[in-house]
Amino acid sequence: MFLPGDGLLLAADAAGDPGAPPVLFFHGGGQSRRAWRGPAERVAEAGYYALSFDLRGHGESGWAADGDYHVRAYARDVTALLNHFGRRVALVGASRGGQAALIGGAGLSAQVSLMMLADVAPDLCESGVEPVRRFFRASEAGFASLDEAADALSTHLGRPRLAQVAGLARAMRQVDGRYFWHWDPRTVNPAFLAPPSELAALRDAAARVSCPVVLVRGEFSDIVSPAAVAAFQALTPQLIVLEAKGQGHMFTGDANDAFARSLVAQLATFAPVTA
Repeated sequence: MFLPGDGLLLAADAAGDPGAPPVLFFHGGGQSRRAWRGPAERVAEAGYYALSFDLRGHGESGWAADGDYHVRAYARDVTALLNHFGRRVALVGASRGGQAALIGGAGLSAQVSLMMLADVAPDLCESGVEPVRRFFRASEAGFASLDEAADALSTHLGRPRLAQVAGLARAMRQVDGRYFWHWDPRTVNPAFLAPPSELAALRDAAARVSCPVVLVRGEFSDIVSPAAVAAFQALTPQLIVLEAKGQGHMFTGDANDAFARSLVAQLATFAPVTA
């Protein structure tokens, strides 16, 4: 399924009844819509219309002709989707996708039944952002093999190396015999990775958003600190804070089942399915 976003096409997987309340999923930077497959299926089973999107420049979505991958550009895509549906929807986002949901949904809060964010806050820990920048820099030249890519991913995530690396091929593209992650290289331009303008946009959105907002913070997140959560609450009084026990920043890849259960519960409260 493809929907227009700021002059380009966004790829999406859909599950559930198109007439049911929509729940839109947005993945983190460097990921794809596959990251949300489990929760999207659970949400559809609960009676909702689940759509998980590839962000611009990621997966099968279009690459920005002008190379604009500032967080505001991702947010414009979210706003375009809200306008496309023309009815209340729930927004679910992790990391970069959560930032896009917050900024893109803040100006159309009346059209958002629930905003659920996975480890996203206006203020970020620079010590946690820098390793992300290093991973992206290390990926710029591509990899000679899937094994080399698996090594880099293991180091970045701080997790055991994949036992079977063949599955990584779905997340990569080959150019001149080298393997590259399936994203536009311009998405990881340092100018787009937590510049001051990004933080300003996030704080402004947090101050303006009026729909219900739920933050699920990884207990061991190195991106969103307890102080950042407190600052978020000061800007967004209606913020509900939950904790993913034993998890770090990118916990949705490991704790999708727990996140899905929490999401379904929050949807039942703020966006119940009506007969």
